[in-house]
Amino acid sequence: MNINKLRGKIIERGWNVGTLALKLGIDRATLYRKMKGQSFSVKEARLISKELQLTKDEVMDIFFTHTVA
Repeated sequence: MNINKLRGKIIERGWNVGTLALKLGIDRATLYRKMKGQSFSVKEARLISKELQLTKDEVMDIFFTHTVA
């Protein structure tokens, strides 16, 4: 998961993490924890992409990026 791209998309919308959490119907602390732990279910990723109006490429870049050391 590319957390920096996700944060960037949140900011592009003029939102903060709290705003996105509200729109998703979850607690802000829960969203922060999931972002920090980099663990979203497919359902959650779908909801986030819908709220942020992400393209398919953006969804792939954010949620399905593998970092190789």
